[in-house]
Amino acid sequence: MTTKRDAFALDPGKDEASRRLLAKVVRTAFPHKTFPDAVYQRSADAVLAAASGTPAQKLGFAAALHELAQSGFGGLNDEAAALAHLKSIENTPFFAFTRATALVALYDDPEVWALLGYEGPSFDKGGYINRGFNDLDWLPEVRIEEYEAGK
Repeated sequence: MTTKRDAFALDPGKDEASRRLLAKVVRTAFPHKTFPDAVYQRSADAVLAAASGTPAQKLGFAAALHELAQSGFGGLNDEAAALAHLKSIENTPFFAFTRATALVALYDDPEVWALLGYEGPSFDKGGYINRGFNDLDWLPEVRIEEYEAGK
């Protein structure tokens, strides 16, 4: 008979607790107060999808995720304590994989782009030349002088 603990270790992608735990890891590693939970949950989903490669990868990831859950990380409400816990595992393959995958997933999310003020890629809209290439209002005007040879 398969227990909840066995199911967690065998298939983290089908366990909501795994998703929540990974979302907490991503939020702790990449904290943004204005980001909604949904963007962190989508990043967690991307990590879970990427971790389901070979059976060995899947099992190794599930074991590390189970170990993280058993450490009490999910119950840490103090941001400093959660960050300290992640720092203690930052050299593990599990954390390196999770950080690298979540980094791309999080900052490649159009909702995150909007929250950060990035309008997204411009290629399909004709490029930046005619779409705000020179619309920075927080930089001083650049003084441009022509170079005159011989002077």
